[in-house]
Amino acid sequence: MKTEAADSKTRKRSPLHQLVHVGGKNLLRSLWAFQGKHSKIPVSPFLFAEDFPQLATLEANWREIRRELDEVLKRPDDIPAFHDLSPDQSRISKGRQWTTFAFLMLGERIDYNRERCPHTAAVLDSLPGLQNAWFSILAPGTKIPPHRGPTRALVRCHLALEVPKDRERCWIRVDDQRYSWTEGKAVLFDDTYEHEVHNDTPDRRVVLFLDFDRPMDAVGTAANQALLGLIKLSPYFKAPIKNIALWKKPIGERVDLDNLVG
Repeated sequence: MKTEAADSKTRKRSPLHQLVHVGGKNLLRSLWAFQGKHSKIPVSPFLFAEDFPQLATLEANWREIRRELDEVLKRPDDIPAFHDLSPDQSRISKGRQWTTFAFLMLGERIDYNRERCPHTAAVLDSLPGLQNAWFSILAPGTKIPPHRGPTRALVRCHLALEVPKDRERCWIRVDDQRYSWTEGKAVLFDDTYEHEVHNDTPDRRVVLFLDFDRPMDAVGTAANQALLGLIKLSPYFKAPIKNIALWKKPIGERVDLDNLVG
């Protein structure tokens, strides 16, 4: 695993990076009303499965995806913490409590991980409108504090793959609504609402975490495509892609790289 010094340097952000991050987040949030106006689906905390036929494919394949997950989990040192990939998430991701195994980031395929999970990769390739996908792994006792996503251009989906036995004590709150996962079932929500996660159990929780394009009218679709294109040019996207390259290396070769975070 990376040394503490390397981890600290990887997370370090320049003043310019911080300025771009804060300014970009404020810009994205200023567009929420516009995106809601042009959305073809409700702007509500939780959303309806009938608006996303992709969910049927996910649920039909969950056991095969779970089998590949089980193989990935046999090599935990190959799975980075969320903030190891995205330093901007260091407020809500600490230590090794929340780890992620990425397949797709804003449409960019992570081939190294896809090769280890070929069935999962094939399922993901069949899903229209998919922008992000990764295994999201919460250790026992993990709490992710309240936070909001940056844009309504996307809709968040969780396919539950491994759920604690005491499932009622493992939940996500979105706005004022609480949901506990059920293995093999998918749930959709709008992550621009304040949300938090508690795993108050001695067991692990794993979901396949996905972001789909929000169904929009023609004006909203064009605006969201332009917006996502701009995000891909920013440090918010470039830093995780660079950090994934670090985690591809064998553990003994994971040296800190100058300017790793762009």
